Amino acid sequence: MDKKQPHDNWLYTITPKSQLINLNIKEIWRYRDLLFLFVKRNVITVYKQTILGPLWYFIQPLFTSVIFTLIFNNLANIPTGSGIPSFLFNLAGITTWNYFKECLTGTSDTFVQNQGIFGKVYFPRVIVPLSTVVTNLVKFGIQLLVFIGFYIYFVFFTDSAYNVTLQKAIILLPILIVLMGIFGLGLGMIISSMTTKYRDLKFLIAFGVQLLMYGSAVMYPLSYFKEKLPHISWVVEYNPMTTMIETFRYMTLGIGDYSMSKIMYATLISMATFLIGLIIFNKTEKSFIDTI
Repeated sequence: MDKKQPHDNWLYTITPKSQLINLNIKEIWRYRDLLFLFVKRNVITVYKQTILGPLWYFIQPLFTSVIFTLIFNNLANIPTGSGIPSFLFNLAGITTWNYFKECLTGTSDTFVQNQGIFGKVYFPRVIVPLSTVVTNLVKFGIQLLVFIGFYIYFVFFTDSAYNVTLQKAIILLPILIVLMGIFGLGLGMIISSMTTKYRDLKFLIAFGVQLLMYGSAVMYPLSYFKEKLPHISWVVEYNPMTTMIETFRYMTLGIGDYSMSKIMYATLISMATFLIGLIIFNKTEKSFIDTI
């Protein structure tokens, strides 16, 4: 007689999460097909039924860089450094900022946007914000290629980029990208968990991200801000995104405030933000359906 119990044939056993920090990598890997399905959905649907389609990947950073160059460098005379083309300087800042911004805004509405799916079937909820980060990695890759294209043009085909120098620290670029993704994901999960109760936050995010951009040295060098407004420069200097943008400019253009101590600082802040976001996200996951 077969004494095997019915549940012995089950593939998965869903149990309550008892740990404060719970990130089951094994379970996420088991659902990797769903993760890539979400990524594919995000990539296809963003510009579906638009006239220009994927061209928006190129248009947004290019137009923003042109506007920044006209207003901040030509009109306001903000310097970018001798031998550093203003357009290339702004494109470097916009490319890095866009990745963080898309990760933050894309994950900040996870529960509300996916309440229909979350309420019907089980899967690790953290897969949804993770899919947003991976999706934006694709966008970042395309915009990085745009930056590389203009970089080659200015360095090898013009005389205006005579001080642009690629630094050995460029080997740390993958780590920098991971840090930006983790920081945006952590902040996004915190905001997403709070918007289930406080819907006003989604309006706050809309202009809060814009304000944060002005405090992240996207369109000006940190050294210029410290020179003009030294009494409040700490607000920009201790912003982790300022460190990441300045580091990217140092790696690619040879200018910027770069040091390993600041990289370590940005790493600690990013990891702490991610862990706090994960704790709040897991706690909200248990009861958000009743709140929404």
